Amino acid sequence: MTVMPIKGNAANAHLPLAGVRVIEIPDGKTEMCGRLLADLGAEVILVEAPNGSASRHLEPVVAGVSLYFATHNANKLSVELDLNELGDKLRFERLIRTADIFIDTTPLGALDKLGLGVAKLMQRKPELVVLSMTDFGQTGPYAKYVATNAVHIALGGVLCRSGMPGLVPLLPPVNLAVESAALQAVWSVLLAYWQRLNTGVGDHLDFSIHEATAQILDPGLGVTGSAAAGASARSSAVRDRPLPIPLYPTLQCADGYVRTCILNPRQWDAMSAWMGHSHEFTDPSFRVISKRLAVFKKVNAAIGELCSRQAAAGLVAEGRRRGVPIAALATPATVLKDEHFAARGAFIPFTVAPGVEGKVPAGFMEVDGARVGIRQPAPALGAHNDFIFGAGGVVEKHEGKVPEAATNVRLTGRRRPLEGMRVIDFGVIVAGAELGRLFADQGADVIKIENRAFPDGLRQALHGDALMTDSFAAGHRGKRSMGLNLKSPKGVELLKQLVVKADVVLSNFKPGTLESLGLGYEVLKNVNPRIVVADSSALGSTGPQSRSLGYGPLVRMMTGLTALWCYPEIENSFCDCNTIYPDHVASRVVAVGAIAKIIDRYRSGIGGTVSVSQAEIFLTSSSEYFLQESIHPGSFMPHGNASVYYAPEGVFPCAGDDEWCVVSVHDEQQWKNLAIAIGQSSWLDDMRLMNARGRVEHRSEIEATIAKWTKTRTVNEAMETLQNAGVPAGKMIRLSEYDDDPQLKARNFFRTLNQPGIPEPIIVENGPTKSLHIAEPEMRPAPYQAQHTREIASQILGLSEAEIDALIETGDLEVMPVKQKDVLSS
Repeated sequence: MTVMPIKGNAANAHLPLAGVRVIEIPDGKTEMCGRLLADLGAEVILVEAPNGSASRHLEPVVAGVSLYFATHNANKLSVELDLNELGDKLRFERLIRTADIFIDTTPLGALDKLGLGVAKLMQRKPELVVLSMTDFGQTGPYAKYVATNAVHIALGGVLCRSGMPGLVPLLPPVNLAVESAALQAVWSVLLAYWQRLNTGVGDHLDFSIHEATAQILDPGLGVTGSAAAGASARSSAVRDRPLPIPLYPTLQCADGYVRTCILNPRQWDAMSAWMGHSHEFTDPSFRVISKRLAVFKKVNAAIGELCSRQAAAGLVAEGRRRGVPIAALATPATVLKDEHFAARGAFIPFTVAPGVEGKVPAGFMEVDGARVGIRQPAPALGAHNDFIFGAGGVVEKHEGKVPEAATNVRLTGRRRPLEGMRVIDFGVIVAGAELGRLFADQGADVIKIENRAFPDGLRQALHGDALMTDSFAAGHRGKRSMGLNLKSPKGVELLKQLVVKADVVLSNFKPGTLESLGLGYEVLKNVNPRIVVADSSALGSTGPQSRSLGYGPLVRMMTGLTALWCYPEIENSFCDCNTIYPDHVASRVVAVGAIAKIIDRYRSGIGGTVSVSQAEIFLTSSSEYFLQESIHPGSFMPHGNASVYYAPEGVFPCAGDDEWCVVSVHDEQQWKNLAIAIGQSSWLDDMRLMNARGRVEHRSEIEATIAKWTKTRTVNEAMETLQNAGVPAGKMIRLSEYDDDPQLKARNFFRTLNQPGIPEPIIVENGPTKSLHIAEPEMRPAPYQAQHTREIASQILGLSEAEIDALIETGDLEVMPVKQKDVLSS
């Protein structure tokens, strides 16, 4: 790969993290963490062993280049150091003293053995933020366990809900667990860095990929989609794989498949009119979700009959015209040619090697209207040793430099990094709820703006007379609610007054909504030049389909994820309907962009914008595979539980009813450990199985032997035997087993939330990672609609009781209904 000239921080000066230096020891799993920091302008320096990091050899490999390394390490620098040698060890210590953030992905205790443990490094530089990323964290009974993406899928509570009832559970495609965890890691480290800027004190983050998977990929706790009708995923889980959610049917059409996602009454009215006046569901009662669910097979059959006679493109165009949420099934090949993604610049040209050109996803977000993503290719090994360690280089320039002083009081205990910050939250449904909650958990005053005429879908989806649900409480805990009419001039003026005293505005409306209300960024920045406005939408704020109705099930269809998430041998076996990916991940990506702009504002005094397309989260998280598809068409396709590059890797039956264990071997040492652990030492002398390619060719023979071994053992026995031998293995944990998970319990993963209106305490997740100085989230309840209108109008806007009463009378302000007040007072 050609190395571009070194430009240093000058090339990143316009980006929000310009001037931040990150040292990263790569691990081949979570390198998207450093990549996103680099995208945002940080100077990220890889520290690699003399033969290079293992990720330089990860599949897929094209023209001798690892596409994983090429895509996940773009925009970074590389130095070559042998940390077993005294001279290089000293160079490393000098380099660390120049850094703001150190990403350590080495195995537990590895740096301590080299005399470079975190405690020692932080003693020499107390303001350093250290992110220690391991599979299960540095404490707990699984601390020494090893894992791959597939193992995290099993142990994170994702596998138990993926697949068809009665069949082998289905591993989701690509590396969704570790890629999503990397994005949670960025959020965690930027929180700690922001706290350091304000206190002068660094931090050590003990980050667990296992916990991140359980929190953000397809969480068993926390906010769920509208189709769940307020129930948590854990409370509504079944023992077998669940049936596809009937509200998101995938229907065969004349030339493929389409999916509808009809949730609110207005959408059903449009669908009903499209079907004509002769169908049996014209009664107005079918506008209610629960009524349609009672006869969902007949309803979906009627919609399917309409779809079966038409081509996908025509259906999508007509659905868009009528306001019916619908999308056609895309494959990775068609995604690369999609006119919407092309118009947005979602894919950019990429040179892998001389004469080998492809396309790669450009990046996760836009900041201040410009895409932040790949600017320079991944570095050659040690390409920047002279730049870093040479005469006049980075290290020499830093020697004797006085650390930047914090502008606030130095930290003496634990605090939440966003204390003192105010957030105006327009977020709705899952991604919006979760985004505001992330800020509230970290101490921000988050004010949820609501109006009875346009209720949040999470409230609208409530069944019966319920005024609060587990899902809404978990997604909006810690916030306040203000009832405000933004259709009235006075309501808009009151919102502007709030913005004057706010730091961040969050939304996930259809693009153009805030502008149509007279509250776009150009207006708000005149009110408050320091304001940061961050938004997400299904398909982004620009492009021909940007204003299409978008929900997670449709995003997955349009990005190729649905087409990949299936049993390859079974037609129409798409198994993504029970996931809510990428909603929870999207909230983290927006939060990362917002806090990056807040960090930028710390220096510049000026706010800005962050915009995220939820569709592009999956694209960028699968960068190496889309790049491979662009070079070798047809390579990015569904493979079920079989890995193209590794064997054994799969889901194996254990003793008992529907019990499964994932076994996943990715390197030679793990292969040797496996052979010995299951009594197959003869494998080690079998020339056919001496490398990964040979094992893939003989996968059936190997995996049949493993299945025979696992069938005679309980799932715990199989996992523990293999893990104790150093083999990545994980049982399929069910959501009903969450409370008893020994690692999650030991790591204080669970918290209880006491929510007025719900009799029993709600089990929710803790913060994103364990930390020395970040306090755990305060478990404050979620608000009822307009619960805090008077309080906010008085405390923040300075209105008198008489003024508030008058604004309520005119409908500019709304207060909580009496029925809800009765719940709170009881």
